[in-house]
Amino acid sequence: MAGDFGAGDSGAVDPRADDSGAGDSGAGDGGAVSGWWRRAADSDLAYDFRHSPVTVAAAAVAAIIVAAAVLAGWVAPHDPFDLAGLDLLDAFTPPAWAEDGTLRYPLGTDDQGRDVLSAIIYGARISLLVGVASVLLAAVIGVSLGLVSGYFGGLVDAAIMRVADVQLSFPAILVALLIDGVARGVLPRAAHDELAIPVLVMAIGLAGWVNYARTVRGSTMVEASKEYVQAARLVGIGPALIMVRHVLPNVMGPVLVIATIHLAVAIVTEATLSFLGVGVPPTEPSLGTLIRVGNDFLFSGEWWMTIFPGAALVALVLSANLLGDWLRDALNPKLQ
Repeated sequence: MAGDFGAGDSGAVDPRADDSGAGDSGAGDGGAVSGWWRRAADSDLAYDFRHSPVTVAAAAVAAIIVAAAVLAGWVAPHDPFDLAGLDLLDAFTPPAWAEDGTLRYPLGTDDQGRDVLSAIIYGARISLLVGVASVLLAAVIGVSLGLVSGYFGGLVDAAIMRVADVQLSFPAILVALLIDGVARGVLPRAAHDELAIPVLVMAIGLAGWVNYARTVRGSTMVEASKEYVQAARLVGIGPALIMVRHVLPNVMGPVLVIATIHLAVAIVTEATLSFLGVGVPPTEPSLGTLIRVGNDFLFSGEWWMTIFPGAALVALVLSANLLGDWLRDALNPKLQ
């Protein structure tokens, strides 16, 4: 009986074990994904998002603008940069609902016959590119300096914070103008148009790192005095590894909020610089450049050349600000 039981057990259990293992492998991956998605959907952050109609509307507007900008080559009715496709006879065509409008140009055309709707879509892509890149640059610089300042303290902290205080005494737009002007003076004139966007990103990024540094510095000073950081020091972990592995993940919450709000500021700064004529080149117009061009014809009756790019800029900046305000409140434990 013992032999029969062993043989039966061996023959019955092994196939079930193999089938069960194969099933668990497939179901386990799907279960892990569905479990992660369920936890994310049931989180307090998702609950706050779903129950805030203003935030949902802002996210929808931002998603539409970002999707249109990313897919500009497929979404835009025309290519405003294709000189062969432009017709000066179509210049100053009013919107489609106006008396002389046409459905071919839903929002009208500019002084060169470019479709305003297509120019807005392509311009939003450049504005978003400059805004996101400058925010990333400012965040990297600010977070790095904030970690170093808060962790080491002393003379290092004093030096970094005094530089931050000096920069805060000037408006960000003036700092960006100064950096942009210096870069244009140093670079060869022939390279101005080619390097206009990198210079603009550097100018806006260097003008906005202070808020990141000051916020991260305060959070780092709090985290550096906690037991887990002291334990990491005792076991011989170096300062750089402690800051990156242990301190940085615990100070990223405020950084995300600042980055969301700073994105709107960066887009407005880029539009301001482009409106002043020191931003992106006319061959790659952003929303600010389109507003500047349209402003020259505003009082002659071609209002759509300024109003529609301005409305797109307002919608993009307002949606980013609303998302930043919601994220700030949602991540604030005092408001839970």
